[in-house]
Amino acid sequence: MQLSTYSAPDFDPYGDRAPETPEPGPWSAPTATGPLDARLTLPGSKSLTNRELVLAALADGPSLLRRPLHSRDSALMIEALRELGVEIEEVPGDGDFGPDLRITPPEELSGSSSIDCGLAGTVMRFVPPLAALALGPVVFDGDPHARKRPMRTTIESLRALGVDVADEGRGALPFTVHGTGRIAGGELEIDASASSQFVSGLLLAAPRFENGLTLRHTGERLPSMPHIEMTIATLAARGVEVTSPEPGVWVVPNAPIRALDVDIEPDLSNAAPFLVAALIAGGTVTIDGWPAATTQVGDSLGEILPRYGAAVRREGGALTIDGGAGVIGGTRIPALDLDLSEGGELAPSIAALVAFAEGASSITGIAHLRGHETDRLAALAALFADLGGQVTEVDDGLAFQPHPLHAGPWRAFDDHRIATAGAIVGLAVPGVTVDDIGATAKTLPQFPELWQRMLGHGPVAGAAGAGGVSLDPAGLL
Repeated sequence: MQLSTYSAPDFDPYGDRAPETPEPGPWSAPTATGPLDARLTLPGSKSLTNRELVLAALADGPSLLRRPLHSRDSALMIEALRELGVEIEEVPGDGDFGPDLRITPPEELSGSSSIDCGLAGTVMRFVPPLAALALGPVVFDGDPHARKRPMRTTIESLRALGVDVADEGRGALPFTVHGTGRIAGGELEIDASASSQFVSGLLLAAPRFENGLTLRHTGERLPSMPHIEMTIATLAARGVEVTSPEPGVWVVPNAPIRALDVDIEPDLSNAAPFLVAALIAGGTVTIDGWPAATTQVGDSLGEILPRYGAAVRREGGALTIDGGAGVIGGTRIPALDLDLSEGGELAPSIAALVAFAEGASSITGIAHLRGHETDRLAALAALFADLGGQVTEVDDGLAFQPHPLHAGPWRAFDDHRIATAGAIVGLAVPGVTVDDIGATAKTLPQFPELWQRMLGHGPVAGAAGAGGVSLDPAGLL
């Protein structure tokens, strides 16, 4: 498959409050020189932040989000909701990564506006049902690659619910939702095989449908079920009980969505590259603020990484991965066949680890990654080939053959998880250069500085043990 790069449009969603976004251009991935001994705290979950923003916009009163994520994806969601008449203001908070957010829903959502989705799947799939509940047309568009992301299910779902959607037959961005202020709801069948976000987007808005919604998934598979469970949990916390009488069927009542003040958990999927780093470089990496119970798919790292030889400790609200000597210290990574159908967003980081395995390996259950920010399967196969690796696409994933990697360029393809995978590889392979580490601003603008500090290359805020570094995120914004 031919992969091409493109330049993202200029984007300054924060104005004067913008975090330190990495500069575009080549970034030399630092190589680990010894075992790690690091602790860090990560910003809020993108998945939770954007779900809570949507529910707060539909709630029966003002809500407060404490320690939300401030990144490009969350900024796009905030601006999309403001375009629909939702008031969102920054208020002082006690988090280290930016202000809290107070969301005040309008009496009635308003249309006659345009929404920039960027590359955010949550914006392009969660907001159109809200636009249908608004009065007036709402135009949706995004970055160039966003026009290639699967959207037909959202468009056809709204049409089946009686909403007028104009897309000139594309089944993709750009399209216009002609909202009338109401959706009758009722029963609906969809094929959400390409993304669980098609289900979540409908479930989030369904309490505002006049007859609620009975939603049935008709496809053979449904990726990323934990994300649907997250959606159901966020609705339950606001007083909306979603039932599932059988697998692939969800029933949402017409019900008020309660206003709620919410603490946003750290983003556990963004923890993946840092925790995998312990297996590459050796030593330990600790993530503070790890929830005892969560619906985030990143929590499964505590079960996945031990399969590759890591030791895991959960104590004091933190999760620690001990990678022993690590790849650079001579540890052999076992060859495994891993099914990541429930945690596909972890695949790029796990692939960067599996590339060093001692035998033939595979990661499967991730065919849907072809429709993400880029075609992640084609991108990873091509990138490892550029560095001398042997990685091939299979129907639902990637197959790996052991082969030494060498220095070379690593293209990000405007994809935050592809960019961080290149940083992982660079820990053990000198001379890896990521062409656009700025792609990480999508969900973690502070990634390059946190990565450098993890390696002891940045300002030290305090000792974390002999030779270690304590990562204090204060001042990163």
